[in-house]
Amino acid sequence: MKCIAVYTNNFEIFSDIYEEVLKTPLKENEEKVIEGITVSESGDVPENYLEKMRTKPEVVVMKVKDSDITILQHRDVFEIFIPTKENVLH
Repeated sequence: MKCIAVYTNNFEIFSDIYEEVLKTPLKENEEKVIEGITVSESGDVPENYLEKMRTKPEVVVMKVKDSDITILQHRDVFEIFIPTKENVLH
């Protein structure tokens, strides 16, 4: 799974730029600023990372309807997990 980190704790701001984040091509470990918010391609993460994070009480888990995309929100970051079999980013 690919992980894109969006550095904000504001859900409204995150939801405003979400579609643009998905359309923005990023190389691994590349950072870009979208509407004043830093976005980073965190590379591939193992499945067990997602499962481990889901069990933490401080983590909010969101599932995107009609897709396999999962979003975690914790502290000041949203993490978007995109299965590598889907070519959503490019």
